[in-house]
Amino acid sequence: MQIPLPSLRPLVPMALLSLLGASAPTWAMPEAITDKQDGKLDLSDWLIERKGFLPIPIIITEPAVGNGGGVALMFLRNSMAESAQKAKESGLAVSPDIWVVGAAATENGTKAAFAGGMKTFGDGRFKYRGAVGKTDVNLAYYGTSGNTTGIDYSLDGWMSSQQVLARLGQSNNWLGARWIYMNLSNKLDIRGNPSIPLQPHEVSRKASGLGLTLEHDSRDNVFTPSKGWTGAIDAMFYDPDIGSATRFQSYRGHVFGYWPVRKDVVLAGRVDGRAARGQVPFYMLPFIDMRGIPAARYQDRNTAVVETELRWNFTPRWAAVGFIGAGRAWGKGGSFDDASTAVSKGVGVRYLLARKLGLWVGLDYARGPESGTYYIQVGSAWR
Repeated sequence: MQIPLPSLRPLVPMALLSLLGASAPTWAMPEAITDKQDGKLDLSDWLIERKGFLPIPIIITEPAVGNGGGVALMFLRNSMAESAQKAKESGLAVSPDIWVVGAAATENGTKAAFAGGMKTFGDGRFKYRGAVGKTDVNLAYYGTSGNTTGIDYSLDGWMSSQQVLARLGQSNNWLGARWIYMNLSNKLDIRGNPSIPLQPHEVSRKASGLGLTLEHDSRDNVFTPSKGWTGAIDAMFYDPDIGSATRFQSYRGHVFGYWPVRKDVVLAGRVDGRAARGQVPFYMLPFIDMRGIPAARYQDRNTAVVETELRWNFTPRWAAVGFIGAGRAWGKGGSFDDASTAVSKGVGVRYLLARKLGLWVGLDYARGPESGTYYIQVGSAWR
């Protein structure tokens, strides 16, 4: 399921953004942010050994809500070096425990405050991911028939996502259970476009669902992979018996793969499909999620996206990126064959900010069917 809010998408992105914002002033500890191998700016040693509270700058460039930013505090209970030692002892990959609290706002009046975290326990056999947010998000709903004029709306209320995953044996596979709860006041200006009809169940404010997840992750790096793949199958079931205003279901299946064409070139591919059934609130319909396309711009009961990206490391520290993708949304607005294809493409640049962690950061420019925009990237652009 997709939620068109920048506040719940990001437990992992928030952790990655913290790495970008975790640098101390060069006068405070220059050796800690310089790579002894080449003398370049590098946060590897400082991040590996560091633990405690860190400030996190939040930079938003999402065209659906406008530019904006915020600030958060992240707490690392154990450093990455300690996590690596635990992994060595247990033979299983262990991520550091991360807790975050913060707030952000954008130029169109969207605001969000949030708290969440990621924790590994049971000797690396279990993982917890959770977030709670208070949001006031302003977006536009374009219906499911390719309208060019949308209905302005806002979602003001509380959201929560809680998930626990268990490793299957000694494999890279995980089985998880998840609970999503939302209580959102929907304010719509239906006079903006009377040609987009909405049924009573489509504007329901409360959604509560339980679901299962099956995940695989064999990437060589969780930040900026160069080989391996990750994927998941998710199913969520919303029902009045567990607090939902309506009964509906949402599904997602995705695979991200990475292939080293040669030592300095990496080819990546993404396939991502999402669906919703039943009495689905309009703001929880799947939408095409791709750089260059505003969030919630193309929605329907089904969406499919294919995307490819090529990264060329033209120096040990700098890389150029090119990408192109296409997506369709269909169901209520017509069949798959009738749906139009939204194509987005762009270029970007990356800098290796933490060599020992394989963390690249940079800037992308992407252009979709209607306009182009810039994105700040920390690690992979795919979530």
